[in-house]
Amino acid sequence: MQLDLIERLDRLLPQTQCGQCGYAGCRPYAEAMAAGAADVDRCPPGGDAGARALARLLGVAAKPYDRSRGEHKPLLVAVIVEADCIGCTKCIQACPVDAIIGGSKQMHTVIEPLCTGCELCVPACPVDCIELLPAHVERIDVAR
Repeated sequence: MQLDLIERLDRLLPQTQCGQCGYAGCRPYAEAMAAGAADVDRCPPGGDAGARALARLLGVAAKPYDRSRGEHKPLLVAVIVEADCIGCTKCIQACPVDAIIGGSKQMHTVIEPLCTGCELCVPACPVDCIELLPAHVERIDVAR
């Protein structure tokens, strides 16, 4: 029963794996909610609608998401400015969903359908060659 609840909570989460909730990803956050150790308001990518959906599933009072954890934004995709990339691999190491490919001292690129827009690659880049742009295309949902 507990595993089913964790699965259902995890499926309601946006799968950005961004850590803004204070957990190492969406699944650990779902596990904490199922155990009663975390509230439903910790996910900025899910926004108010996500917090309401989580509350409905858990049968608790709905509340807006905690704005101190970050801003709710439209779906974004990381794009590497190829001319500026030095091939340091720091973005690859920071990406929680392996959406960036490339090799040491080689230009890197983002596999856009896999990118969750978590923004973790941006501060990792020492030359500021990563931009976040609105997602325009249908995306593959590999987490489900």
